[in-house]
This record gives sequence, structure tokens and C-alpha cells, in this order.
Amino acid sequence: MFDALTDRLGNVFRGLRGRGRITEENVSEVMREIRTALLEADVNLEVAREFCDEVQQKAVGAEIIKTLKPAEVMVKIVHDELVSLMGPVDPRVPFVSPGPTVLLMAGLQGSGKTTTCGKLAKMLMSKAKRPLLVAADLKRPAAIDQLEVLGEQIDCPVYTERGHQNPVKVCRNGIKHARKTDRDLVILDTAGRLAIDDELMDEIAKVARTTTPHQVYLVLDAMTGQDAVHTAKAFNDRLELDACILTKFDSDTRGGAALSVRKVTGKPIKFVGVGEKLDALEEFHPDRIAGRILGMGDVLTLVEQAQRQFDEKEQSQLEAKMAKGKFTLDDFLTHLRKMKNMGSMKDLMKKIPGMGDAAGDMDFDENEIVRMEAVIQSMTLKERENPKIIDTSRRRRIARGSGSDPADVSQLVKSFEPMRKMMQAMSGQSLMQRMRMGTQFSKMMAGGGMPKMKGSTSSTRRVMNKKDRRKRRRKK
Repeated sequence: MFDALTDRLGNVFRGLRGRGRITEENVSEVMREIRTALLEADVNLEVAREFCDEVQQKAVGAEIIKTLKPAEVMVKIVHDELVSLMGPVDPRVPFVSPGPTVLLMAGLQGSGKTTTCGKLAKMLMSKAKRPLLVAADLKRPAAIDQLEVLGEQIDCPVYTERGHQNPVKVCRNGIKHARKTDRDLVILDTAGRLAIDDELMDEIAKVARTTTPHQVYLVLDAMTGQDAVHTAKAFNDRLELDACILTKFDSDTRGGAALSVRKVTGKPIKFVGVGEKLDALEEFHPDRIAGRILGMGDVLTLVEQAQRQFDEKEQSQLEAKMAKGKFTLDDFLTHLRKMKNMGSMKDLMKKIPGMGDAAGDMDFDENEIVRMEAVIQSMTLKERENPKIIDTSRRRRIARGSGSDPADVSQLVKSFEPMRKMMQAMSGQSLMQRMRMGTQFSKMMAGGGMPKMKGSTSSTRRVMNKKDRRKRRRKK
């Protein structure tokens, strides 16, 4: 989401690193560049101006012009100000006893409000809560059907009344139903509009007055930029929001809404939607986001993503296999699928400290993962267990079955053996050590066709390893 802003700020700080000492005038010059970067990222003008004034004041106050490493001091100051700009945020949902806790979800049509209701219910179910979804969006066609489908997918009950157009009554009856069925959480999916109007505001205000929700969340579309900030301000003036939820956080939008909402409305972002799947909702942590913007990585979020995909039993079994060097293509296929569920390879690498620039230099083709899956699935169990038995005829059969080229099959098999040794070396290591080796693993698997390096002229999208280069030199 913040790629353009990260690149611009990275260039600014790289320019500072080339100077042993800088003057107060240099600081002003740097702040002009940072202000331009923020405005290009669609940050609110007043927010960008105040942010830069604060950073400049603290930079001069920290006597940055006397330090031998001005870039490091500036990064620290900018990081702290970004955290202050977006926070503080308490990502927890406050639950009451006796229940149920009532959460009111508001927003415009197209912001992803109904889907976010399902995502939030799934997230809280993983924390041992028993939610009830209430379909109170009676304006949009098929909104009730959509919520019922989502409820079925996550095994969460949905309360509906299809016979009338009174959302206040539906919400009130839904809360009563939650008490009768021993539900400790109610999520009210209210109606949206294509634009803010008096009818929408009056309706949502009546629902809020009648149900007295414990928390009111506004769902905003990050793709709308500063329009999302204006929407949040309009809703907050009539509804008294508790927090915002920003959807499409994984999109290529410039990120201005995320940096402006808190300052303009006084209401924090509590959750962000990072994908279309129902488990793609994350808690919003300003310090982690600031780290991503400045290319410092986000280890904690990466760990949380991994924990959602790998349970302890699977991990211990894999550890044993890795230690014995018995890691098979079947194990690799399982890992590949779990990594795919965690997000794109490029985004994962950006969350590893120090890997932001490396990720930018690699052009990842995510479809290559699908092709690798197809190749492995076209193998027999014996071939997955022992790839060394794959000869020419087997290669051709696997290539036909996976719709690939025999050379691609050969390259995958060649890359697997050194990868297996690397996995064996990684067993028993700390998380950070594994991450560092994981970057080598990514480069190694580039030889199997997964990422494509920028500037590569290879039509088969491979990166040659040292042995390949030696062989070609001998032939010449």
C-alpha cells in the first residue's frame, strides 16, 4: 500500500547518509522533500504540514546537525512521529458482562462493510467468542443473502427478517435473539448508500439510539483516498464513532487515508482488511505500519501470519523431518500452499527487516507458485518422496500432466536437493535466523521459476546458480 511513499522516503534518507554532518538548512530541504512525498501519497494537506513542522522542530531540537549519523536520527524521529500520527490504538474489542456486546458497523456501499462483518466475526470466533450476525441492511438487494452465505462459510448464525423495511426493529429483535441463544457478541450490518445523505444518517442514528451499541465502527475503502477521510468526518459528526476499519489495505492505493484519518477525525483505525479471504483481517498497529513505511520490516505481523497457518503439532513434525533431512516435495507443496495463504511473496519479504530494498529489486510472478504446484501434483508419490528417480521419460510425463516444459520440471528437481539441505540446516534455529536463510531460499527457488529478477533476459524466467554459470563457461 505504501510502496511509493516508502521509495520516496528511502531516497531522502539515502541522500542524508552521504553527508557526514548537515546544517539546519539541509534539514529544511529534507523536510520539503518529505512533505512532497506525503502529499503525493494523498495525505491531507494540513496533516502533512503539521507532521513536517513537528519533525523539523524535533530534528533541530535533537541537534541532528551535530551528529555523525544524521540519517539514523531522522529515521527515528520520522518513525516516532508516524506512530504518533496514527495512534495510539487499542486493537482489542471491549467486551461487557453480562453480554451480549453490541458492535454497530456503518459505511457506504462498496466499502466492503458486509464482508468485513464476516471477517470480524471469524476473527473474534478464533478468540472463543460466540457472535451473531444481524442482517439490518434492508436497502441493498441481496445484502441479506450475502451475509447468510458469509455466516455459513464461517459457521456463524445470522439473524434475518425479510418481511419489512424497518432496520431498527431488526436490530432490536436480533439483540433479543442473541440473549435467548446465549450469544456473547452481536454484529449489526447496517445499510449503506452510494453517497452520504440525510436519509442514511437519520437511519443509522436511529439504530444507534435504539440499540445503544458498545462500539461503533466505520468501514472505509482505502482506495477512495481523502474521500474516505471526509466520509469518516461526516459519520463521526452524526454518530460518534469509536474507530474505523480500513478495507483494501493490500491494494496499490497510496495510503493517504491511513495516515490522515486519526488526525482529521480523532478516531483511530482499529482493523485493516488485507485480502478477500475471510481470515484477511488484521489488527492495526501504528508502530508496525510506521516500520513498513520506512522499510524497517514488520516481524511481529509476519509471525502472527505464520502462526495462523502453522499449528504447533505440524511444526514439530516438520522440525523432525527437517532435522533428519527427510523433507519431501510433498512437505514443500504443503509449505508452498501455506505461504500462499499468508500473502504475496513480495509483501512477505517486505516484512523481513532489511529486505525491503531486495523485494523491490525482484519481480515476483505469483502465478509461478501455481505452476510449481501443478508440477509437483503431476508427480507420483514415489517421485515426490525421491525426486532423484525422475528420468527423461518421467520428466516428459510430468510436464504433459502439468502443462509445463520438461526443462521446468528438471530445474525444480535440481533446485530441490540444495533446498532440502538448507531446510535441514534451518532446523532448530531462531526465527530471525530462519528469516535470513529464508531470503536465500527465495533466491534459490528463483532458479525453479518462482521470482523473476529485474533485468533478466532469460526466457524461462530463471536465475542461474553458480554451477550453471560454470558449465556454460566450460562449453564456451
